[in-house]
Amino acid sequence: MPNATRILAVDDREENLVALTAVLDALPVEVVTVTSGQAALKELLNDDFALILLDVVMPEMDGFETAGHIKARPRTRDIPIIFLTAAGEAGEQAFRGYAAGAVDYLTKPFDPWLLRAKVAVFVELNRRNAELRRQSALLRQTLAESTGDAAAGCNRILAVLDERLALVEDDVARLGSGEPADDLAEHVAALRLALDALSAGA
Repeated sequence: MPNATRILAVDDREENLVALTAVLDALPVEVVTVTSGQAALKELLNDDFALILLDVVMPEMDGFETAGHIKARPRTRDIPIIFLTAAGEAGEQAFRGYAAGAVDYLTKPFDPWLLRAKVAVFVELNRRNAELRRQSALLRQTLAESTGDAAAGCNRILAVLDERLALVEDDVARLGSGEPADDLAEHVAALRLALDALSAGA
């Protein structure tokens, strides 16, 4: 699936990975599957992912240890993690999951609709974040190529954009840590207004 958002699914049982892939088939995502924590860490060295679906109980390196390594790496520490585990093992493991940096914790067998809905939220956040980064890079390039009054005008708009982008990034960080970000839509709309102002003046 070209240009699809990539999601990493980690589970030592192949049948669980097949089920996850089938559940998420309706979303615009590419599910990359691995069967161990070590394989997940290797995959994360090479590619970018919007979300990690991580099984808790795995041989050799369990989900908590894997999450610890993921959160310790600057390149991957901000990737949201949803832990998956058998219903009978919840409770204390849920607490450990959140302590390890998970944004959510689902028990198996999980509700397919609920999992799809949760994944869709993180896919959309990832898409918006990528667009904001692209716009920011474009604005900085435009500013670097501008001179005189045009540069001064770009500088003013860029300052506003930086401020509004910071608000959106704070919202995304809150969502990534499991907190609500009720102002995200408002902050994205304000950023869009600033981008439109720059386009009108270009």
